[in-house]
Amino acid sequence: MEKKLDFDRIERRAAGRKAAFRAVDYFFLTLWAVMVLFPFYWMLLTSVKSYSSYNAEYIPRFFTLAPTLQNYHDAFTTVSLGRYFLNTIIFTVVTTGLMMVVIIPAAFAFARLEFPGKTLAFTLFLSLMMIPNELVVITNFVTITNLRLRNTFTGLILPSVTSVFYIYLLKENFEQIPDELYKAARVDGTSDFKYLLRVMIPISKPTLVTIVILKVIECWNSYVWPRLITDNPNYYLVSNGIQEIRENGFGRENIPAMMAAVVVISVPLIVLFLIFHKKVMAGVSRGGTKG
Repeated sequence: MEKKLDFDRIERRAAGRKAAFRAVDYFFLTLWAVMVLFPFYWMLLTSVKSYSSYNAEYIPRFFTLAPTLQNYHDAFTTVSLGRYFLNTIIFTVVTTGLMMVVIIPAAFAFARLEFPGKTLAFTLFLSLMMIPNELVVITNFVTITNLRLRNTFTGLILPSVTSVFYIYLLKENFEQIPDELYKAARVDGTSDFKYLLRVMIPISKPTLVTIVILKVIECWNSYVWPRLITDNPNYYLVSNGIQEIRENGFGRENIPAMMAAVVVISVPLIVLFLIFHKKVMAGVSRGGTKG
């Protein structure tokens, strides 16, 4: 009887410690979530405050009783925010499409084809990831300028149509597909191109979806290269549009209107990530797992 009571006491203590650890975990997770989400809340709150009420706040308020959408109207009428959106959509769609056309055959070649110097070529290819982005930007700028492609969509798109990291990620995923499938397809007379289209791409769809989503986010947030290669507002992207709004639109004092423009620009990416975040995590983990 005493042994049973001792066992029950040990179980209760273990359950209590487990509940305490869980409470601590939830506390820190909640604290971290508040820290991460608060800037978004503050951005949204500021965007619905009027210019006068915002400037009248000597102590910032964490709520407003008189929200307004006038700032969103000003965001589209004061500057060409609609044009920036269209330019960004064109840049994102074309860049992502061209990149997929480039990286899929490249990853397939490194994963399945045999040719002299394959290992050395892939090692040298991966070494490109060690080059600082600043050096690449300078080289690309000189090349695009010499080709007279500044202030063109071609100049914006060309330097972004390939990615060493995405080729590596996709190659790792392709290598998980059993070699027996490839050998059987070759025996049946299937060409490498057909095998790629009918077998490897459907099996690797989660990773491909992940790469597309990550590339879309990368293109949407692109700032340094578009700002460097374009000085014509007709080719500005939304990221450059924010700077244009700040310099030639609302000015540096109309913070609520600026926040409204930032909200409009940020919403598509937030919605995209909320919809596909599970696929992004699954695709990345699958691409980096062997076996």
